[in-house]
Amino acid sequence: MAFWNDMLILIVTNSQMTERGREMPKIFLDPGHGGNDTGAVGNGLREKDITLSIALEISRILQNEYEGVSVQLSRTKDETVSLAERTRRANSWGADLYVSIHVNAGGGTGFEDYIYHGLSESSQTARIRDVLHEEIVRATQFRDRGKKKANFHVLRETKMSAVLTENGFIDHKEDAKQLTDPNFLRMIARGHVNGLERALGLKKKASNPNNPPRDPDKGMPSTGRLTRVIVDGKQVGAFVEPDNVLRQVEHYLGRAKRIVLEQVEE
Repeated sequence: MAFWNDMLILIVTNSQMTERGREMPKIFLDPGHGGNDTGAVGNGLREKDITLSIALEISRILQNEYEGVSVQLSRTKDETVSLAERTRRANSWGADLYVSIHVNAGGGTGFEDYIYHGLSESSQTARIRDVLHEEIVRATQFRDRGKKKANFHVLRETKMSAVLTENGFIDHKEDAKQLTDPNFLRMIARGHVNGLERALGLKKKASNPNNPPRDPDKGMPSTGRLTRVIVDGKQVGAFVEPDNVLRQVEHYLGRAKRIVLEQVEE
């Protein structure tokens, strides 16, 4: 136990809850529109096709590269699924996070995202949104249009944290050009995954070629053990690298009443 700037930071070691014993995070991916609902159209593109491509790639990466993660999609093909059915499935499954994937229209350019308008900026959903936003903008280099709130059905009727992402403008020439590139769609997906990894503390499979060993000459040495960061009773991340743990602690200093660092035994 320690105090830092009058804030309690409790460090728990030798946890009884092992990494293998943790419940799988359940991520529900919702590619917007589909079937007889094309979504936005422009420059020869249809929103429903782009969102499905991104969602399928996110699912592929999560299941191929990460341990202990469970993924469901509202649709895996071009079919009509009502908004009520999408949220019903996520709620019935007991998802931990709902990510609704969209493409924007209306004459702008860049990336923005939404959470339910009744939530505060200190809510768990807002914290997850903040991390997703940062990683998607970093991966895509989209113009940052900011973090927004709305009363959308999928944000209002879901029982778990829910974030809706708007990935470029289909009616903007330069954005549309990028959205026609499969490699760029993979970059959008990778940005989402990077955000999910940080926000939910996902752990990469040790043997995966996309998870190279850290340079021992850079940053604090890794203990090889997972450290959960719990802020005011809610887990905000779980990390192997001490640098990442330290960044989270610094981020919440002055904003939280209690920070717990729990080392998880393998």
